[in-house]
Amino acid sequence: MTDTAHSPALPDRMRCVEIAEPGGPGVLRPAERALPRPGAGEILIRVAWAGVNRPDALQRAGSYAPPPGASDLPGLEAAGRVAAVGPQVHDWQVGDAVCALLPGGGYAEYAVTPAAHALPVPEGMGLREAACLPETFFTVWSNVFERAGLQAGERFLVHGGSSGIGTTAIQLASARGARVFAAAGSDEKCAVCERLGAERAINYRESDFVDVLRAEGGANVILDMVGADYIPRNVKALADEGRLVQIAFLQGPKVEVNFAQVMVRRLTITGSTLRPQSDLAKARIAEALRAEVWPLLAAGRVAPVMDSEFPLDRAAEAHARMESSAHIGKIVLSVG
Repeated sequence: MTDTAHSPALPDRMRCVEIAEPGGPGVLRPAERALPRPGAGEILIRVAWAGVNRPDALQRAGSYAPPPGASDLPGLEAAGRVAAVGPQVHDWQVGDAVCALLPGGGYAEYAVTPAAHALPVPEGMGLREAACLPETFFTVWSNVFERAGLQAGERFLVHGGSSGIGTTAIQLASARGARVFAAAGSDEKCAVCERLGAERAINYRESDFVDVLRAEGGANVILDMVGADYIPRNVKALADEGRLVQIAFLQGPKVEVNFAQVMVRRLTITGSTLRPQSDLAKARIAEALRAEVWPLLAAGRVAPVMDSEFPLDRAAEAHARMESSAHIGKIVLSVG
């Protein structure tokens, strides 16, 4: 254990990007803050790369507040090296290369997180790629495989197939033997989805995913982040006893649904958000990922799809890129 409060190796201040006020990407501004210190069961990470995710933009816009006690700085995942450990931490040492799910604070040179939410950088992978893993892999694993129980041989549809979530879901579902279908908004994005393992990618501007999946017998599991009128269409696209998992609402959370179909066809509609879950729940997901997914990453059967990188002080440009929906895969910030 390390007494971080008096460590001469750590600076007192750090560079970061903060949210000046709720608004568009332009409200992200470079700043300087006091260095955070790890408490009991926590580690301090010297951040090398930070992932950029949709929840960061929601927080920036004022619609996704950090949980109590979390940093108000954006950033839910990062990779780097352990700079200090708090009391009761036994699994990590200063200098270890890690990637971690964060409660917040990733857009900074240093970030604190529970030690149980960190994972080793997969063998053969750099820190840049590892920074893309935690938020998407925690989300996909917990929703598609734990909550929805996707099994080998089942038909799986993921919307936003070229996003960070989508590219992760396609690869994991394919690697575990599911028949994968993906929806995306251009032929280029559809081609990427098919290269990653989708049996068929559906350009939603040209084809109706409902018709495609019904022709195949319906989807056993659908992962959706669009919401709004996609929800009743997803219900139609499900096979009997199918499961719809909702993880975001890019087009809104409110819609009219005929629940008679849910009853008659024994459907399940569920969903979750990751950030508000307990530390213990996230630790359990991390354990499952280490056992079930990290070997796939080390073997090269699954890998993050990289879109672009920006320096930390250009985080606003990274957000603008993400919100344009022109990206394919993950966007990262180079921190140090």
